[in-house]
Amino acid sequence: MAKVAFIGLGVMGYPMAGHLARAGHSVCVYNRTPAKAAQWLAEFAGTSAATPREAAAGAEWVLVCVGNDEDLRGVVLGADGAFAGMTAGAVLVDHTTASAQLARELAELAGERQLGFLDAPVSGGQAGAQSGALTIMLGGDTATYARAEPVIQAYARMTRLMGPAGSGQLTKMVNQICVAGLLQGLAEALHFAQCAGLDGQAAMAVISQGAAQSWQLDNRHKSMLAGEFELGFAVDWMRKDLAMLLDEARHNGAQLPVTALVDQFYAEVQSMGGGRWDTSSLLRRLQAPE
Repeated sequence: MAKVAFIGLGVMGYPMAGHLARAGHSVCVYNRTPAKAAQWLAEFAGTSAATPREAAAGAEWVLVCVGNDEDLRGVVLGADGAFAGMTAGAVLVDHTTASAQLARELAELAGERQLGFLDAPVSGGQAGAQSGALTIMLGGDTATYARAEPVIQAYARMTRLMGPAGSGQLTKMVNQICVAGLLQGLAEALHFAQCAGLDGQAAMAVISQGAAQSWQLDNRHKSMLAGEFELGFAVDWMRKDLAMLLDEARHNGAQLPVTALVDQFYAEVQSMGGGRWDTSSLLRRLQAPE
C-alpha cells in the first residue's frame, strides 16, 4: 500500500480518491474548498492538508484532478504547489484534461527535481469515476508507468501508455473529437425521427443493434428525448477541451472541420443559457424556435 496525495475533489476526483482509500492506500487530500475535503473525510479514511505542498509532503504518489491549465499550474507550481513538497523519486500523475504543451513543461520541471511525471487524462465521466471503471490514457516513460499502474488501477478499467509526455493529453483530444461528432450525429438523428413522426426510442432500439450503435446512443438517447440535460460532462468544459484540441490541430496541421462546426454549435448552446447542461444538449439547439 502506498502513501498518496490526491489534489482536487471535484465530481471526478472525489470518488477516485475514495477508491484509493478503499484499496487500503494512505490518502491525504487537498481541495481548494476545505468543506469538500471535510465531506470526503467524513466518508473515507484519510487525512487532509491546507495546501498542495503539505498534502504532497512525504507522498510517494501525488495525483491531481483539477479543471484546466491555470488550475493545474496553481496546485503544482509555486511555493505552495505540490512540486515544492515532493521528494526525489516521487511521482505526480495528472488526471486533469489539460494541454499537451503544459504536460511537456511539467514533465521537464519534474525531471529537474528528480521526480516522475505522467499526464493521465481520463474518459468515462462521473459514472466511471464512481464505479472505478475509468479509461486512462497516459504520457510519460515506460518505467514510471509500470510503477504507477498498480496504484491507478484502483479506479481504472483500462490504462495504456500512449507515448512520451503529452501523449495522454493528445489521446484525450482524439476521444473528444469522436464524442463531439457522435453527439451531433445522435442529436440530428433524434431530431429527424421526431420530425418524421417516428417513435424515437423505438428507432434507437432498432439501430442500436446495428452499425449505428455507440456508447452515446445507448446511454443518452432516452434522456435526450426526455429533455433532460443534467447527466454528465458540461458544455462549458467541452468547449474548453475543444479549444485546446483545435489549437493543437492548428499546430500539427490536422483538418477538423466537423469538430470546429460542433464547437460553434456548443457556443450556441451556451448562448441559450446551457453552459452547465451536459454535452448531449446539442438536441436542444435543434429544437429551439426559429
